[in-house]
Amino acid sequence: MKTIIGLGNPGKEYDNTRHNAGRMAVEHFAQKNDLSEFKFDKKSNALVSKGEKILAVLPETFMNKSGFSAAKLVKTKKENKDLIIVHDDLDLPLGKIKISYGKNSGGHKGVESIMRALKTKNFVRIRVGVISGKSKPADILKFIVGKFKPAEEKEFKKVLKKTAEALAVIIDHSPERAQSLFN
Repeated sequence: MKTIIGLGNPGKEYDNTRHNAGRMAVEHFAQKNDLSEFKFDKKSNALVSKGEKILAVLPETFMNKSGFSAAKLVKTKKENKDLIIVHDDLDLPLGKIKISYGKNSGGHKGVESIMRALKTKNFVRIRVGVISGKSKPADILKFIVGKFKPAEEKEFKKVLKKTAEALAVIIDHSPERAQSLFN
């Protein structure tokens, strides 16, 4: 069973924000692959959707507390290897994704929370680029919790499709194959 966690913040005020790119990507994947409707799981404090060999998870904690949900759902080293985290990344341009395994958090607070909770960095990550333009904005926090501009939404919809395709390759084949196709 593969566990896919889409990082983001709960609540309507965070819908369609850059910081919720991972959450939106996992929602899109679940919808495109006919997984069950997301239902609240009290134990993990997360919305959970199930498929034949997939558990899609949207923590209902804020980003920097995502490890709580992960620790309740992923309990063994074997399960760590079947864990995929999808999250936003300010170091990648909008429209790009990057798949990695066993890497450091890169300063992402949600990923750091999961690494601390699971006591490992040995899981797959799909980083979803959210930066448009050549440089990072002066006010990173305001930018990251801001909504996509209309011109950016079209590009982001393409990356949702690309991320869903990458997840399917990871699940059906391997992370290495997905890296060779999508990185």
